Amino acid sequence: MRAAAAAAVASAFVGRSPSPGGRPSCICDSGGAWPRSGTQQPGVLSLGSGSSEPNKQKWLEISTGFEKRANFPNCIGALDGKHIRITQPPDSGSIYYNYKNFFSLVLMALCDSNYCFVWVDIGGYGKDSDSGLYKESTIYNKLTEKKLDIPDPKPLIIDNEDTKVPYVIVADEAFGMTENLMRPYGGKMLSYEKKNFNYRLTLARRYVECTFGIMCSKWRILHRPLDVKIDFAETIVKAICALHNYVRVRDGFNYEDTLYTPPLSNLSSTYTGRHVRDADTIRNKFTNYFTNEGKLEWQDKMI
Repeated sequence: MRAAAAAAVASAFVGRSPSPGGRPSCICDSGGAWPRSGTQQPGVLSLGSGSSEPNKQKWLEISTGFEKRANFPNCIGALDGKHIRITQPPDSGSIYYNYKNFFSLVLMALCDSNYCFVWVDIGGYGKDSDSGLYKESTIYNKLTEKKLDIPDPKPLIIDNEDTKVPYVIVADEAFGMTENLMRPYGGKMLSYEKKNFNYRLTLARRYVECTFGIMCSKWRILHRPLDVKIDFAETIVKAICALHNYVRVRDGFNYEDTLYTPPLSNLSSTYTGRHVRDADTIRNKFTNYFTNEGKLEWQDKMI
C-alpha cells in the first residue's frame, strides 16, 4: 500500500509510472523530466509553466534571482549531491556504501534561489563521487553539447565587452570546473581576490545546501534509513522532490530561509590542465568583478 501511494504521487507529478530499475533524472522546477542517457523516457512535472525543459527565459529568471538574492550575476543554479540513507540492498556488496560510512543512494540536484529543484538525478550509488555522477548525467551532456538553451554570454559590467562571461552553475570543490560550472579556488594560502571569489561563490552555492535542509526538515522520513527496496526508495525520493517544489511554489519565498550561510573551508588545490584554462579565464573575470565594480561593502568583513 505504501508503494502504491508513493508511486501514485510520483507518477502524478512526473506524468508517468516509475520504471523499475531505472535512474530517474528529471527537470522539476516547473517543467519536465529529462532522462539519464539511454534509460528513461521524458515526463512532466506540473508546477505551472507546462514547458518540458527550461528555455532561455526561464534561465534568465533564475539568473535574476541569484543576482538579486546572492549578488552573483550570470548564475543559473547551484549544484550539489546529497546522500539519502538506505538499508543495504540485498546482494549489493559495497556499491551503496559511502565515504561517510553508511549505505545511501545519491540525490544530485540543481536548485534555484527560491530553494526549488530545477533538475534532479536520483539513484546514484553511494560509493560514487558527486563529480562522477554529474559527468554521467543528462544535464552535463547537454551543457557540453550546447543543447541546454542557455542564454548567450553577458557582460558583468554594462557596455564593457571585456567582462563578458557565460551563464554558469556554481558548485563546490568536488566538481571539475568548466566554462559553465564554477568551483572555488583551491589551496590554503589564497590571495585577497581569490578569498573574495570563494566567499561570493559560497553565498550562491548555499542555496542548494539550504534546499536539502528544508526538504529534510519537512519530510522527516529522510531522518532515518529508507528500509524498502531500492526501486521504491528512488520513487520515494522522486515524490519528495516533486512535493517539495509544490510546497515552495505554494508557500512562496521566506526571508528566514536566507539567514544561514555555510562557513568557508580550506580547499585542496587541484591541477588545472589545458581543458579548463578557458574556464579559469572566466573565473578570473568573476574574481576581478567581485573585487572591483561588483564589490559588496561588507564582504571584506566575511573573509
